[in-house]
Amino acid sequence: MARSTPLEDIRNIGIIAHVDAGKTTTTERILYYTGRKHTIVDIHDTKDLKSSTTTDYLEQEQKRGITIQSAAVSAFWRDKKINVIDTPGHVDFTIEVNRSLRVLDGAVVVFDGVAGVEPQSETNWRLADNYNVPRLCYVNKMDRSGANFRRCVDMIRNRLGARPLVYQVPLGSEDNFRGMVDLVEMKALVWFTDDKDAQWEVWPVTDDLAQKLNITVKEDLDSLAAIPALRQELVDTALEQDEALMEAYLETGEDPTPDQLRACIRKGTLSSAFTPVLCGSSYKNKGVQQVLDAVVDLLPAPTDVESIKTVDVDGEPNGERTCSDDEPFSALAFKVINDAYGALTFIRVYSGVLTKGASVMNSTRGKREKIGRMVEMFAKEPHPIEEARAGDIVALVSLSETETGDTLCDTSNQVILERMRFPEPVISVSVEAKTKNDQEKFGMALGKMVRADPSLRLETDRETGQTILRGMGELHLEVTLDRMRTEFGVEGNMGKPQVAYRETITQSFTHTYTHKKQTGGSGQFAEVKITFAPQERGEGFKFIDETVGGSVPKEYVPSVGKGLELQKEDGVLAGYPTIDFSATLVDGKYHDVDSNALTFEIAAKACFREGIKRCAPVLLEPMMKVEVVSSEDYLGDIIGDINRRRGMVQGQSERGHNIAVEAIVPLSEMFGYIGHLRGMTSGRASYTMEFARYEPVPRQVADEIIAKNTGATAS
Repeated sequence: MARSTPLEDIRNIGIIAHVDAGKTTTTERILYYTGRKHTIVDIHDTKDLKSSTTTDYLEQEQKRGITIQSAAVSAFWRDKKINVIDTPGHVDFTIEVNRSLRVLDGAVVVFDGVAGVEPQSETNWRLADNYNVPRLCYVNKMDRSGANFRRCVDMIRNRLGARPLVYQVPLGSEDNFRGMVDLVEMKALVWFTDDKDAQWEVWPVTDDLAQKLNITVKEDLDSLAAIPALRQELVDTALEQDEALMEAYLETGEDPTPDQLRACIRKGTLSSAFTPVLCGSSYKNKGVQQVLDAVVDLLPAPTDVESIKTVDVDGEPNGERTCSDDEPFSALAFKVINDAYGALTFIRVYSGVLTKGASVMNSTRGKREKIGRMVEMFAKEPHPIEEARAGDIVALVSLSETETGDTLCDTSNQVILERMRFPEPVISVSVEAKTKNDQEKFGMALGKMVRADPSLRLETDRETGQTILRGMGELHLEVTLDRMRTEFGVEGNMGKPQVAYRETITQSFTHTYTHKKQTGGSGQFAEVKITFAPQERGEGFKFIDETVGGSVPKEYVPSVGKGLELQKEDGVLAGYPTIDFSATLVDGKYHDVDSNALTFEIAAKACFREGIKRCAPVLLEPMMKVEVVSSEDYLGDIIGDINRRRGMVQGQSERGHNIAVEAIVPLSEMFGYIGHLRGMTSGRASYTMEFARYEPVPRQVADEIIAKNTGATAS
């Protein structure tokens, strides 16, 4: 079957932003204007569960009015196929943004015109940086009270360290937001109604625009006055990408044509030399078609981005795969969801062609998979297809061996594609089935949820036998249990949240341990001399072999490393994993008969238990970056409360008519904070929280935690 859409006419893009910036509303408008939907559903109309937006179809998303699970839809605009993934904005569901960005070629970053760059905007921007994803910025909600386009552009520059290129200038703001000036065409696009089918008028950019549109607010007038300077900046910045055009411009003084400008801006966008900034109001139906034009004109096709890197079994780069139908088949599984049709595995095809009924290799696990049903998803609706080609994003039904991050490839041309990076969970709760009869069903459902979401971890507490579920935040864990009820028909109880504490050392110490056991017949013998030393925060564990002269035979050195790896998970203070230290094997002894891999593993474990105690170990706790947005009336109460929670206020900034307080607060002090904050501010404040770093726990608090844990262990 021939390719239906040329590869250069495909755009795989994500809509990413902070929670409540308008991603889902923008996606709804995109689907309407591209003809994929004939009605528009707004988020505030979904809480009765009688209707849903296309991409927020889960019951939990409708009730909470937020996106929880990224959803894929596709549409056509100007004969280009646009695959859109609408991603969550809440920090607890960052994993969804992470894995979506990994397989996308470009992104539209949506900002609230009032709030500007918010904490999750920064997190998502850094993720896009990690994966080198070219971006457009879209300043949404220009119709809202307090909207300020120029402040948003400044925040993009200062808070994100980006180089914004103003592509459009708003005409008015708040109730008098009339449209925008396109700086490439130098034309004003003007709307006189908010109706979804309203057609904009195209006006010339003249000095009396403000008068014609009754624009009187000083900030809006300043924006219009800045148009000549912004146009000049756009031309100068764009022409940096093309020396020949720049020379012609400098010689003749004639402006380049709009098509030449767009070609230069596209080149700079693809290389992330700068980021074009557009504006509009998705809710009021102004500017969405222009965003679609910019996606087609400026964001990359699969052929415009770097070839996907391939790695060896240790994750080291060893080659690449070009995005082409003619290359051998390779694809990355970036998401698994549990559906009425069974497990759906979403894949991005990077090269070659995948046909229904084919047998492929999961090279990550060394297992074969048979491709049965293959579908293109329109949010929750599957559309059966017979084949998928390079650049496509599709879902495979009921794969048994494949999980998030795995590579599927041609059996005779095996590769492993560059892996995905997942965040570490920071909070844990005990979970159990509501009734004894549901225990087996509950365990199976829990296993499926963890398989679908790599930011969840499941483990069993060795002392209590409880099932422990770890995740990114209270909402994350709460939603997981709620989804088990709606998707698998099984209910569970959740215990009190527990903090994922860690242990580390603050001093170096060299310890020698001799393992000797004689029980008749052959005995056991191994001696290790290990130097334990602290490392910088975030550097993890490092094992170094510095033995000389065969004091520890080379075949036994990995066993020493293995013993330390296992034992560091059970710290000496309170049983929490030990992090950020190095262990250097400097010497040892062995016996020709009584030494083996197991004896050196045992010796390493014991050396850790005894040696680490002499390295001044301390308890670490996760510190969260917290931002509270409130009116100035409650500022004193909020700061006082943060101080009581052992938090440190880092700064304050204006956020429209509100004040944003930024602080670093221990996670252990933040449980149930939203209820307290609402009570303190009559429900007028909001907050966001994301993991910042681990820091030592104050001595008094640490003593309580250690006493509680060692007491529980002893009993």
